[in-house]
Amino acid sequence: MSDHCTDAGAARLAQRIKEYWRKKGFDVDVDMRPEGFVSTMRSARTDLRSDMVNGMPRRSMGASAA
Repeated sequence: MSDHCTDAGAARLAQRIKEYWRKKGFDVDVDMRPEGFVSTMRSARTDLRSDMVNGMPRRSMGASAA
């Protein structure tokens, strides 16, 4: 089981998301944002933000080339 809240885990998850949508013909941007220490988690975390809307990509691969 991997921890997706660490920098390394978030980077792996971001890459998996991009690759998943690329295989389906969509271009998705995923950014990592370090959020610092979170008292409820008792650790720092890294969040992911994407340009998707309601979990769906906005651009197909053909549209990003134009």
